[in-house]
Amino acid sequence: MAHPTTSYPNQSPWAIPVAQVGSRAGQSLEVDRDFPAPSGIGDEFFGVKEGSDIHVAARFDSIVDGLIFTATATARVQGECGRCLTPIDRDMTINLNTFMPYESAETQDRNSRSSKKHSGKNDEDVIIAGEEETEDISPLSAGGDFANIESLLRDNFTQEIPLTPLCREDCLGLCPQCGINLNEHPDHEHKTVDIRFSELADLKAKLERENGDA
Repeated sequence: MAHPTTSYPNQSPWAIPVAQVGSRAGQSLEVDRDFPAPSGIGDEFFGVKEGSDIHVAARFDSIVDGLIFTATATARVQGECGRCLTPIDRDMTINLNTFMPYESAETQDRNSRSSKKHSGKNDEDVIIAGEEETEDISPLSAGGDFANIESLLRDNFTQEIPLTPLCREDCLGLCPQCGINLNEHPDHEHKTVDIRFSELADLKAKLERENGDA
């Protein structure tokens, strides 16, 4: 199921209320729940299915100028091996550690104008960082009431998706001649005779037959 990436802060499926922990430095908040996987993690051949569960065990620690976000996130990756084409369906776990700064009044005003320019919404329709996040926009909503982890999940999982996924590190792949899975038949081989020595091979076979008849 697809989820909108642009929403009111308290309606976004990736928004976490952090107003209480951010009220003063030294406070902490722990989060342990599932979030829907954002779009764009991997591709049609290997990746995380959009909308599937990503389990996040996280902690927010407040300091003077922002929040420190530390988390472990686990998602189900699916696809096929890049060597033997065997289906892959397994968990991928990543670690997240990032700083979420509070916005200054100047930054809030600039981001508010940018949001209205691209969305046509009013001041009260504040958009939190998501798919259209820029370097000027913090994962924290204006006022620091909500933290949006959509882009954090997408970006960090995407970085861990291998260019050539393997069912196992020592995957032997497929036989280039007949396509058989060499992981299942490691002793498989094709006996071939170099055409340059074919006449010698025929002569050898002929001599063996004659010696056998003698």
